[in-house]
Amino acid sequence: MVRIEGGVTAAKGFQAAAAAAGIKYEGRDDMAMVYSETPCIAAGTFTTNVVKAAPVVWDRKIVEDSACVHAVVVNAGIANAGTGQQGMQYCEETAEQAAKELSIPMDSVLLGSTGVIGMQLPMDRIKNGVKSLAAALGDTPEDGHKAACAIMTTDTIPKEAAVKVEIDGKTVTIGGMSKGSGMIHPNMCTMLAYVTTDVSITKELLKEALSEDVKDTFNMISVDGDTSTNDTLLCLANGLAGNRTITEKNEDYERFVKALHTVNETLARMMAGDGEGASKLFTCKVIHADTKENAVLLSKSVITSSLAKAAVFGCDANWGRFLCALGYSGAVFEPEKMELSFESEFGSVLVYKDGVTMDYSEELAAKILSGKEVTVLADMKMGDAQATAWGCDLTYDYVKINADYRS
Repeated sequence: MVRIEGGVTAAKGFQAAAAAAGIKYEGRDDMAMVYSETPCIAAGTFTTNVVKAAPVVWDRKIVEDSACVHAVVVNAGIANAGTGQQGMQYCEETAEQAAKELSIPMDSVLLGSTGVIGMQLPMDRIKNGVKSLAAALGDTPEDGHKAACAIMTTDTIPKEAAVKVEIDGKTVTIGGMSKGSGMIHPNMCTMLAYVTTDVSITKELLKEALSEDVKDTFNMISVDGDTSTNDTLLCLANGLAGNRTITEKNEDYERFVKALHTVNETLARMMAGDGEGASKLFTCKVIHADTKENAVLLSKSVITSSLAKAAVFGCDANWGRFLCALGYSGAVFEPEKMELSFESEFGSVLVYKDGVTMDYSEELAAKILSGKEVTVLADMKMGDAQATAWGCDLTYDYVKINADYRS
């Protein structure tokens, strides 16, 4: 497997475009399209929030019921959530416009929206945006990059990843883009993610691969503990790589799963590190836990703790906050037998062991916590299970951004 440049246009047969529709933002692209002329199979995972945006309802039905998928149309600025029946009608009108422009069935169009909840989409601008997108489609890395930029809201950087892997003697490519900076706490993040691949695989196995991998990637990140109404992860496969169709969980399937994991994990880490107002990627790795379930509970408890996030921001080696977060996670362990360490590009330091503090340098610990990527390592000394969760520090800017989000 090799990491390569690009995102959603990296795989054979996929095109993308961006357009400035003026939905909420001025002077920037705010709509994107991903398109495959060849029919795709699709898999998806969606928000578990009871309040689901109209495009989530639309996409779930398309993924489950449609014979194929050709395109995804995404807008930034307005979430089309809390919009009632009119919101669903606007989904239908958007898909209808895309179908017309691309000469494809309406039920082969997936949709995505992100932004302010409760506002109706300006359909004249949406429809004109779809026309512009269809006319601007291209398959270069730059076309994919523009699409990744267009779906951003409070994100500070576009998020893209792509890999190549040999399967059945053929080169298979997987590429993706995502957005998400606030309201990020997935349970399936406002998270949108789109993955494209030219692998040939059955729909059932694509769905299983995506659903399983989400557990260790997108569902292991958190910025603020809020699960969005719009969380959507879609994976489209058009089969143009020419490999023998993967129909069972064999070596080819495992190669694909590993490559898919690399793309998903890269996008997830980028989202966590780009949390609203964040200055650092904050990771908690739990090792030697008794079960995988408890390792997940422990690691996510630490990266979602406001006190732990604030300590990371302030470079304060107050290990009690991290130990406390482990303690209320719901997992049972023996504090007197575990170890706690801090790690970053500036080194590592053991701060807690066997129930007591270690004789460590506060200056070194503060230096380590000042890194751009800070890891809290918890060695539970109980078994062989492990899990890694990703979050970010809690800064003054998080409150500033969210206090005037609609302004």
